[in-house]
Amino acid sequence: MKRLIAVTVALTALAGPLHAVYAKDKTPLQVEDEQRAKERALIQKQYDTALQKTDRSAAVPAVNDPWANMRGSNDAKSNSKPKR
Repeated sequence: MKRLIAVTVALTALAGPLHAVYAKDKTPLQVEDEQRAKERALIQKQYDTALQKTDRSAAVPAVNDPWANMRGSNDAKSNSKPKR
């Protein structure tokens, strides 16, 4: 058990500098830009999935006139002025 712990600690100690050698190829700004691009792609994918799940015919409300039954038969919706 002690050997396993010692090997794990040794590998962890070597992994940090080894990772740093390969990570020098990119600047922190490049790494941040790549991460933002991945986040944008993920958000776009989630947005597209949500759009596909929505029912577009139900999204447009029906236009109705709530006062239609209150008007008389001769009341017109015209903009013309009454004759004198």
